Amino acid sequence: MPLKSYGVLSGAVVGTQREGKTDTPHYQIELAADDVRYRVAVNVESQETPSELRYCVVEDFRHPVTAALPAGAGWTPLPPGPGGAGLDFIRANLFDPATLRVLPPDVTGPDNDLADLLDHYVLRAQRDPDVRLYAFGERWGPEDGVPDKVFGFLPGNGVHDVHMNQGNSGAFRRDDGVWQDGGLLLHFGAESRWVAIFLAFQSQSWHTDDTTGHAIDGGPGPQEQIPVRVVGALVNPVGPAPEAEQVTLLNASPAEVDLTGWRLADRAKKTCALPATRLAAGTTLAVPLTDGVQLGNNGGAITLLNPQGLKVHGVSYTAEQSHDEGWTLVF
Repeated sequence: MPLKSYGVLSGAVVGTQREGKTDTPHYQIELAADDVRYRVAVNVESQETPSELRYCVVEDFRHPVTAALPAGAGWTPLPPGPGGAGLDFIRANLFDPATLRVLPPDVTGPDNDLADLLDHYVLRAQRDPDVRLYAFGERWGPEDGVPDKVFGFLPGNGVHDVHMNQGNSGAFRRDDGVWQDGGLLLHFGAESRWVAIFLAFQSQSWHTDDTTGHAIDGGPGPQEQIPVRVVGALVNPVGPAPEAEQVTLLNASPAEVDLTGWRLADRAKKTCALPATRLAAGTTLAVPLTDGVQLGNNGGAITLLNPQGLKVHGVSYTAEQSHDEGWTLVF
């Protein structure tokens, strides 16, 4: 079953603590939201083999989810589904899975583990009052009369499961769900820039059921080379609506690819079929969108699905990127 209380916590970083080599090490963050304190418990090691986590940092994160975030500080519950502020590593095209890397939790030496990586961003946020942190995951508390076990504030409460929450194995399948992934977003106000940090366990599957979030076999893994990619999109054509939007695909592989049965999906998960053609190696194909598939000018997502309905590639764009008429976005 999905997480019981999924949402996002926003506030200012006022403290951190590294747990080192414990049984289940976390990187602990203390947040202040108005007069309330919270703890964000970030896993840096898995209980399942292999234990090291995959991570991705997007230094200049541009995605429509940032426009959907709550304006105030504190905890905000988030309903599941596309188009809102919830995260989904597979369906929201938050980052390129090929950029995921593996780091140990906490080892001797500088800049060589996951805790060091988190320090680099979170400690800067602690020093700069202009930076706000958004932590996505499952809420616990408030625990009336019980002090927080790490930072000691009353009442204890916070957020955990700040990582991918689908495609789990074994007993952790009970936490599976869609549109409920964890993550950290940091807004650097003085720079008008977002930084995103995403974490996943190596035991988690990169293809999951659209309803349950349970793992599905098949399809490319996060580190596999992708033959066909979305490389461009005419989101805002010149002229009044309805506009003739189109998506450009590239076959980056050395072999011809048969596109029969492949589909494109928009942010609302409407799909349309690709032409039943063969795409030669190194060539592109401009695909007009049909069947109600739309690329909204307020930000969106484009996902390429193979004949089995599994995601092959995906991109996203913001309202700012799609503002100018007639320009093709390049991904």
